Amino acid sequence: MPRLKEKYEKEVIPAMMKKFNYKNVMQVPRLEKVVLNMGISDAKENPKAVESASRDMAMIAGQKPVVTKARKSIASFKIRQGMAIGAKVTLRGNRMYEFLDKLFNVALPRVRDFKGVSPDAFDGRGNYTLGIKEQLIFPEIDYDKIDKIRGMDITIVTTAKTDEEARELLKGLGMPFAR
Repeated sequence: MPRLKEKYEKEVIPAMMKKFNYKNVMQVPRLEKVVLNMGISDAKENPKAVESASRDMAMIAGQKPVVTKARKSIASFKIRQGMAIGAKVTLRGNRMYEFLDKLFNVALPRVRDFKGVSPDAFDGRGNYTLGIKEQLIFPEIDYDKIDKIRGMDITIVTTAKTDEEARELLKGLGMPFAR
């Protein structure tokens, strides 16, 4: 069992039940999924960019990404409907916990001048989105093998009803929020 899942069951659940006065363990918010999304801006000129971005994402997530396609044509962006423009991965279960453990304890501390992630990036329904400027912060990515530095969005979806509950959940799991 992943360390983060153990921590959730042994420490986070009792702490949140006490703080929010939950009567039942099932009321405690939990992680539902983590979605990694990478937009590939140079995909229209370079079809190989989608392959290399997908390869990087597969190494980071430990799961093969789905290539996302444009829903409609946008002339000003030179995009046609059906053109590959990104890649995404949805992680659930043990893979999700392992990824978050790696993100909190290995990847985020490697960011230059890291002071913590913003505590205000919640959407109002208990979900948190984090933008990363470069994929190099993950230990699986070899600097010599990448063709271009790309960023990605990481969305953590929880069952929390409010942002306060979600913030407490992520703080309990070890997310490094800025003070």
